[in-house]
Amino acid sequence: MRAFPARLRAVTLWSLLLPVGWLSGCETNPYTGRSQFLMTSASDEMKMGAQAYDQVKSDPKMKQSQDPREIDPVKRVAARIIEAAKRSKYAEMAQQFQWEVTVFKDDKTANAFALPGGKMAVYTGIFPMARTEAGLAAVMGHEVVHALARHGAERMSQGQATSIGIQVLGTAAGVGTGNAALGQATMAALGVGAQVGMLLPFSRQHESEADYIGILLAADAGYDPRESVALWERMARMSGGGAPAEFMSTHPSNETRIDQLKKWMPEAMAIYQSKPSVPAAELPPIGR
Repeated sequence: MRAFPARLRAVTLWSLLLPVGWLSGCETNPYTGRSQFLMTSASDEMKMGAQAYDQVKSDPKMKQSQDPREIDPVKRVAARIIEAAKRSKYAEMAQQFQWEVTVFKDDKTANAFALPGGKMAVYTGIFPMARTEAGLAAVMGHEVVHALARHGAERMSQGQATSIGIQVLGTAAGVGTGNAALGQATMAALGVGAQVGMLLPFSRQHESEADYIGILLAADAGYDPRESVALWERMARMSGGGAPAEFMSTHPSNETRIDQLKKWMPEAMAIYQSKPSVPAAELPPIGR
């Protein structure tokens, strides 16, 4: 099989995907103006979010916290972030969501998520990194933006389009059912190329977009957006330099993230200073 230069392979792949784009929906992010390629409807996305949330909550390995000291601060922050979302440029989407938040008692997992439809979860392991309700607002604002901005649907759409393009390229290269081994190798090679060169940069773009809009939501909710910088500085210290190189990661590096947050801070501070501020109560200790 003839080996094409990497640049030509990328151009060929995108030319094969163009017809898919013509048959799909596009939206524009109201904050950044970025065009989004979508192949999934918002209603289907919300259904998938609800199903995934039910599956997570029904997992016997997932223990929901019963401690009001852990639940109450999360619910306070969530309520304020939700109200900010309903005032935001995503107000129409936020009004459609059936919001819900769950606190999982897992002190070893520093994580949180928000699924399409407004289904949120916070793991208690994030408390030491967030430290205060303002730090938690930065985390939850970020996650809520992923749902409101339809980043999940966009990632699914990119994956579907890439899969279609890879299949077409395999056929065009003479890979058929008569040579299954070569077909698998070709698919794997193109998958790795697409993963590093195409899908990961989009994922980093989603993360940066969620960082930016997330601090605007947190500021509008009355939380000091400067806590987002402190949060990621703690993340950087706790990672101990063990994070993968940014080129191979779906997330911006900690340093990139902090620099971007500082660049966006004047806009967020202007919003924060126009709102009644919320006391940044300490989050409860974990490991009790």
